[in-house]
Amino acid sequence: MLTSFSALAQQASLQGRVREADTNQPVVGCEVYVRGSRQIARTDSAGLFTIAKLPAGRQQLQFSSIGHEPFRTEVDVPVDGGIVDFTLTRRQRQLQEVVVAAPQSRFGPQRLREVEGTAIFAAKKSDVIVPDNLVANLATNNARQVYSRVAGLNIWESDQGGLQLSIGGRGLDPNRTSNFNVRQNNYDISADALGYPESYYTPPVEAIKRIQLVRGAASLQYGTQFGGLLNFELRAPEPDKTVSVVSRQTVGSYGFFNSFNSVSGTVKKLSYYAFAQYKRGDGWRPNSHFDSKTAYANVRYQFTENFKVGAQVTHMDYLAQQPGGLSDAQYAQNARQSNRERNWFAVDWNLFNASADWKLSPQSNINVLAFGLRATRKSLGFRPNQVALPDNDTYLRDLITGEFQNYGVEARYLNRYALGSKSGVLLLGTRYYHGYNHSVQGFGPTGRGADFRFVGPEGVTFANGFSDFEFPNQNVAVFAENIFYLSDKVSVTPGIRYEYIRTKSQGTYGNVIRDNAGNIDAITQKNEERLSPRGFVLGGIGVSYKPVETRELYGNISQNYRSITFSDMRIANPSAVIDPNLQDERGYSADLGLRGEQGQWLTYDVSLFALQYGNRIGEVQTYDAADRVLRRRSNVGRALILGVESYAEVDLLRALFPTAEPGRWSLATFGNLALIRGRYTQSDIAGVKGNPVEFVPDVNLKAGTRVGFGPFKGSLQATYLSKQYTDATKAELGGVSAVVGRIPAYTVLDASVSWERRWLKLEGSVNNLANAIYFTRRATGYPGPGILPSDGRSFFVTAAVKW
Repeated sequence: MLTSFSALAQQASLQGRVREADTNQPVVGCEVYVRGSRQIARTDSAGLFTIAKLPAGRQQLQFSSIGHEPFRTEVDVPVDGGIVDFTLTRRQRQLQEVVVAAPQSRFGPQRLREVEGTAIFAAKKSDVIVPDNLVANLATNNARQVYSRVAGLNIWESDQGGLQLSIGGRGLDPNRTSNFNVRQNNYDISADALGYPESYYTPPVEAIKRIQLVRGAASLQYGTQFGGLLNFELRAPEPDKTVSVVSRQTVGSYGFFNSFNSVSGTVKKLSYYAFAQYKRGDGWRPNSHFDSKTAYANVRYQFTENFKVGAQVTHMDYLAQQPGGLSDAQYAQNARQSNRERNWFAVDWNLFNASADWKLSPQSNINVLAFGLRATRKSLGFRPNQVALPDNDTYLRDLITGEFQNYGVEARYLNRYALGSKSGVLLLGTRYYHGYNHSVQGFGPTGRGADFRFVGPEGVTFANGFSDFEFPNQNVAVFAENIFYLSDKVSVTPGIRYEYIRTKSQGTYGNVIRDNAGNIDAITQKNEERLSPRGFVLGGIGVSYKPVETRELYGNISQNYRSITFSDMRIANPSAVIDPNLQDERGYSADLGLRGEQGQWLTYDVSLFALQYGNRIGEVQTYDAADRVLRRRSNVGRALILGVESYAEVDLLRALFPTAEPGRWSLATFGNLALIRGRYTQSDIAGVKGNPVEFVPDVNLKAGTRVGFGPFKGSLQATYLSKQYTDATKAELGGVSAVVGRIPAYTVLDASVSWERRWLKLEGSVNNLANAIYFTRRATGYPGPGILPSDGRSFFVTAAVKW
């Protein structure tokens, strides 16, 4: 009995050290278990552990440590209390990638975050359009539906196929969106950002992931346009598929057909996205046929986690027959008529881009973009000042060609930093741009075909037409913006931009002298050369106050500047007179607004704006020696445009039943109202001061509703614009030329439906549901001149597959 008692009382402590086999470094936090006992020990910073009161003899131990292979062993517990060494093997295992994603909200508009990529949008009025969220006619780039949730936009409608986008706002001329800085994936796509900022190319909406629109305060980062930024962000490569294919086929009224096909995927570090589109149609009016092809390819390579490069190329070409404009009398008689069979327009657009992105640290990024453009546009037709004058195959046609060769580089550095207890975001950028466009105007051949050759009055070929100009220009800019976070609720964002612009024009221009019968007596030609270098500084500041995360009061003011376009000054137009002493436009824009969300049922943005426009270039009605109505383009004077822009969208089911679980039904409605007043406050032209500013409807209303049940969705939208004027003299009618005058108020309804199930989607649309007869534009040149009636009721059906 004494011997047995002595054996039970003999106990010892185990001390051990755990190291990593490869590095011999101590393993910290390793748990050591004694099998058959509840005792557990944990290693300290030196890898040491102690287990007390163990029976002497052999014990089984288990070791468990994050990042190391599990380990089991047996050990004799020493009576003398020595330290036993153990080693663990590091666990080497390749884990599968886990992607965490949130479903994209389909309710309400989206806005740009304060910082996106290497750009700052804090305290700026911004809108983001996601085409995938729309129940709309995407195949025709229907701008009424696509941009319906952006307050205050004035949209011109010129063709059935949506070949060109013409939007303006706040009194800015919508013509080919020339008052916005228009970009695709953040690089320029217009003909010439300084000398000819018109966009003949618009990417297919089916290829667009997001449309970003920032009002005038964007001038500090994106150039000097009064309108602001319009950026088309195209779809990115599929990150988790080797090959993904989308095919959309659309047929519609008046011979419309659209085929859009894309392929996308990622193979290791290489990713790609490409699409091809073919579009054709005959148009609502006679002589409106068009044929368009667009192709795009985007390749990216991720060298490391923090460095990637990419390259993009875009090609678009189309040939469109132009039905010409109508006089007020012709429009009243029959808006669908056309007396122009020989007018044609051709565009060939090629864009190139290379980009590099470095993530220097978690706080700082660098982005470099290099881009280029090689493009042509050609217009051919019979366009006399009297738009009702019948055409004749024996008349020579007016032919204008433009060649554009531009390139540029833009670099941005963005850094998030801490300054004491406060934080901030600094953006530094620079830009170099070289533009060149060559414009030739002369006589085109007789006949009806799209024959873009210069010929002489007697059939002798011109070498260079009677007007031949080159417009080389250069632009260097540096800019900086900084977000100062004064507190968790208040931030201030000042910015500054320096611009150096050097524009030049050189060439010859002519004047065609005709007799009373319209025959050409002579053509006089003169040489001309102009050089205009200038440099200036633009400044601005924005303030944001967020009392809560879902509500923001914002305000900003920024200077704006717009260079004159030399190319416009030397285009001979029988219905227009250009002031040779045009001056650059200067001014500022300001916003003050409140935006946010209420629960999950209401989103809103209400803002006041002011646009001060100095040296505004506009048009006044005048007359020539034969008492024919002409428009004179000159610096009309100073204009002030004030207004309120509001948007709200309500999820009706969530508003009425806030505690109910989301079901298969959805019902939302939106309203979009802009009330604008624009007046000339100063002018040297008699009868202009106090007149309304051109392209400013007092009321601009868009409203709609969307209903859904499971895979079915439908939408109905109404658009209303009050009357507006096209020149500064407040002319009601444009006489025989119809290029100036009033644009009457109009209302348009559009309806769309869709059904989606797995890989198949079906869509249907009715544009201009009530078959309203209206027009949005009096064209001064091509595709007019004269009134351009908008399309009547038309139907479209789309079948889309994705796999």
